[in-house]
Amino acid sequence: MTITDLFDLSFLHRRHHEALEFDGCTFTFGELDARANRMAHALLARGFESGDRLAIQLPNSLALIDLYLACTRTGVIFVPVNVLYKEREVSHILDDSTPRLFVTDATELQAEAERQPVTRPSITLDGDSPAGIIYTSGTTGTSKGAVLSHNNFIANATNLLTCWQITAADRLLLALPLFHIHGLGNGLHCWLASGCRMRLLERFDYQTAAAEFLDFRPTLFFGVPAIYVRMLEFPPEIASNMRLFVSGSAPLPPDILKQFRDRFGHTILERYGMTETFMNLSNPYAGERRPGSVGLPLPGVSARIVDDGGHESDTGELYLKGPNVFSGYWRREDATRAAFVDGWFRTGDLAARSPDGYYTLCGRRSDLIISGGFNIYPREIEEFLMEQPEVAEAAVAGVPDRVRGEVPAAWIVPSGASFDAGLLESRCRDALASFKVPRVFHEVPALPRNALGKVQKHLLPNK
Repeated sequence: MTITDLFDLSFLHRRHHEALEFDGCTFTFGELDARANRMAHALLARGFESGDRLAIQLPNSLALIDLYLACTRTGVIFVPVNVLYKEREVSHILDDSTPRLFVTDATELQAEAERQPVTRPSITLDGDSPAGIIYTSGTTGTSKGAVLSHNNFIANATNLLTCWQITAADRLLLALPLFHIHGLGNGLHCWLASGCRMRLLERFDYQTAAAEFLDFRPTLFFGVPAIYVRMLEFPPEIASNMRLFVSGSAPLPPDILKQFRDRFGHTILERYGMTETFMNLSNPYAGERRPGSVGLPLPGVSARIVDDGGHESDTGELYLKGPNVFSGYWRREDATRAAFVDGWFRTGDLAARSPDGYYTLCGRRSDLIISGGFNIYPREIEEFLMEQPEVAEAAVAGVPDRVRGEVPAAWIVPSGASFDAGLLESRCRDALASFKVPRVFHEVPALPRNALGKVQKHLLPNK
């Protein structure tokens, strides 16, 4: 089975149903199917063959959808590029993936596609064929290209449709970027696999998003914590038709979950995924959505926690295995070998498992602070700091120390004009073990984040 086969449940059986709203225009599934076929023929007319790469750097748009669907029908490997990336970052991806074509403006291709037939190209693919190379966010160094197969995309989409009960009756409002695995792998695939109606936004615009909710009346929304923080200022009526809010791509502070539930009457469903694995763990749709936890393994996903000695434990590094897990990094055999142990993918994320099976993330292994022999998990300190009224955002990282090796430091975005570092330190000492108390508190106007809101700690000032 291929992605095209999965989407044909909508393209062939819901041809006349309205599928997509974008930029004031509405398209049926049949119209999207025809557009994808024409674009597929346009790629073939340019000499593309199965296995060639097509890199695109486009904002959310109809053209991006056309190009992605065309790739899935021709065996061309889709390589999305973050629209915020600059020349150095883009050059790395292009040099690594060596695409046949790099698209930053699809106008010419769209004109060529209009002259092509609407028949489906005859290309033989299977589930193991690569569908995309998605580059990791590069929060700790040079990004690597994760090779994701049709089977990987299919396993993820079918899992989410089942576990989150997504059907053709849903209305999805999608503001996440399609160049990222969250918007592409979850948003676009759940939409086309379920046959629901989607309104696609170019981006989440705080000034207009509330009006989009009130006008479209979605039942389903995928967001990141930074979006949900801004939504706390929206009127409660935006959730009048909602069935499910989902959060991912960065940890959701428990206090934000509580504030959101109090204001809108909905408990955000937090889940955990990665570029290399799609979605792995999820709080249940029907059941306890535990604050601070990313829930339980999804169907077909095996999870284990391994300590520093390589033994299973209730705390340590999270390992994963399942049909959602990628095959390896593009042209990086060394990195691929290092990423797997006996068939298990090493996530690099530290986690704890409760007696009843819920998983809680403790941070990245690379973020772990070892101070005087004590392990310090930055997320624990960050969550405490976020509970303080004068703190809008917080990040904690290790800084060198002559005696202890490293000690924790905090970067604070104040919620008001400023904050009292001495008062914050005193509260930390009352609530945390002495070795966990940040030795210095830096005031910053904002935390450096990637496009999906994940803090890039290596870019913290004076880090």
